[in-house]
Amino acid sequence: MSEDIVLTGWDYWLPVIFIGLMGLSFFIYAVLDGYDLGVGILLPMDAKAATKDERDTMIASIGPFWDANETWLVLAVGLLLIAFPSANALILGQLYLPALVLLLGLILRGVAFDFRAKSPSEHKRRWDWVFKTGSMLATFSQGVMIGLYVVGFEYNTLSIAFALLSGVCVSAGYCFIGAAWLVMKTEHDLQRRAANWARTMLWVTLLGLALISIVNPWANPDVYGKWFGFPQFFILLLVPLSIFVISVVTELYLRDFPRTGERWCWLPFAGAVVLFLLSFLGLGYSFFPDIVPGQLTVWQAAADSSALIPIGLGAVIVVPVILIYTAYAYRVFWGKATELKYH
Repeated sequence: MSEDIVLTGWDYWLPVIFIGLMGLSFFIYAVLDGYDLGVGILLPMDAKAATKDERDTMIASIGPFWDANETWLVLAVGLLLIAFPSANALILGQLYLPALVLLLGLILRGVAFDFRAKSPSEHKRRWDWVFKTGSMLATFSQGVMIGLYVVGFEYNTLSIAFALLSGVCVSAGYCFIGAAWLVMKTEHDLQRRAANWARTMLWVTLLGLALISIVNPWANPDVYGKWFGFPQFFILLLVPLSIFVISVVTELYLRDFPRTGERWCWLPFAGAVVLFLLSFLGLGYSFFPDIVPGQLTVWQAAADSSALIPIGLGAVIVVPVILIYTAYAYRVFWGKATELKYH
């Protein structure tokens, strides 16, 4: 797109609306599928670390939700494919291998969950291993994709090392929100163990956020100007300050758990959601209006307005429907996880 072309009306706003919807879908996916991926990674395999009933309770806590949570990933990728076809080709072309690993991980999880329900009790641990492995592959590959995106899809020793480290830190973030989910959904020994998991993973997650916050402006000069220019620097300080406050409050609650009381057991999960939200907003602010860093803006990558308008009308129907049935499912199955049941 030449610089002398000025976009107005729907030509300007439709790509912005669609990138907003895509970002919202990725965020909701990261929160909802994030906690059940985290629970899958945390699933203890050692009989001394957790009893069979405790592993069943962990699976029961995500059982009614995990499959539907992936709907948001399908929606986000679908919006990328339809609304930004040229960006889709570039991004998925660069991320072909980690995307393939992600799909493999999700397939393993689905197979393991179904076969776990039908296998004899002595074979359940085998499928628990498959579920855990699928969760680890899915989370690690997502972290690698984020790392490669931040460094502009460069493939050298440093960028690959950063992407691999990003995979570890994103996995820790999912473990943190998964442990926070277990604090909210379970009781007794398992709940206390989840509180300890959440404390550990909180600080690994913060390490990952700090790492990305350092590498992102270092690798992208435009991002450095956005964050450290005057006067926005003083306004944007609210983001790291908010992360610090939320982390301290969450740590203090978890450190004294269960003396802090069952009444506030939702607090770590709420803290994790806000941390995820601030991270997504920070990443979005860093790169907007680019959808492919340094290569394509949202307007360059967007499909023609004549195609986006009917797609937008469909999204007006589809997105609220998904939100409604998601909210309804969580309302129906709210409360503590109890005996594992398959329907």
